[in-house]
Amino acid sequence: MKKLFAIAACVGLLSVGMANVATAQNADSAAAAATTQGDSAAPAADQVAGEEAVAETGFHQELKTKFIEGGADFMATVAIALILGLAICLERIIYLNLANVNPDKLLRDIEKALVEEGNIEKAKEVARNTRGPIASIAYQALLRADQGIDIAEKSVVSYGGVQGGLLEKNLSWITLFIAMAPSLGFLGTVVGMVQAFDNIEKVGDISPTVVAGGMKVALITTIGGLIVALILQIFYNYILSLVEGILNRMEDASITLLDLIVKYDAKKNK
Repeated sequence: MKKLFAIAACVGLLSVGMANVATAQNADSAAAAATTQGDSAAPAADQVAGEEAVAETGFHQELKTKFIEGGADFMATVAIALILGLAICLERIIYLNLANVNPDKLLRDIEKALVEEGNIEKAKEVARNTRGPIASIAYQALLRADQGIDIAEKSVVSYGGVQGGLLEKNLSWITLFIAMAPSLGFLGTVVGMVQAFDNIEKVGDISPTVVAGGMKVALITTIGGLIVALILQIFYNYILSLVEGILNRMEDASITLLDLIVKYDAKKNK
């Protein structure tokens, strides 16, 4: 994830740098043309600058216009669903990346302390000082290692379920916003159709001009809702892949940990 953020930052910096170079080159070429051609080239340079300004602000202005045309009430609710959904997605991504720790080093340190040295307190300290759900499960199992392998296994299963629930926390809210966004868009579609029929009733004529306003509201709100749902769905699937990977590592590490406890009991009872 850190590599992904670094790559994105580099691409952004390169894009900004290239844009600045291109702007500087355009400015230099415009100045040179103005110097060589005199006052006759000034209108052409002004026209080029005006076209560049329109191109830079065109997308944002068009997005703002479509947002207003779609109706501030429905488009605002769609935007709120997007903002809240992305906030939860980012929180989950950060939490899961912090919890996504490679358990190999943890298990090696526990094996060294528990099996080779026979020091269960040192093994507990290793698990306690390591972050992540795997270390938490290991610590709970080591606390009950002296009570037998059956008790330790039950502890692993019980606390593993708790950690799995923490990993999947707030995912239901993301699915809610994924379902809510297109529903709000379809609701705006119905409202736009009602507005179109109201205009027809007031004017008494079915002309394209009368119907166009309501139909535009209907289509814009639908597009906005579908776009929001698609964005959140991508994040949701990525989060699910992170959760599944962590759960698989938890299961593998739990099996290895129970084997280490069995070896510790066998060595202690010799």
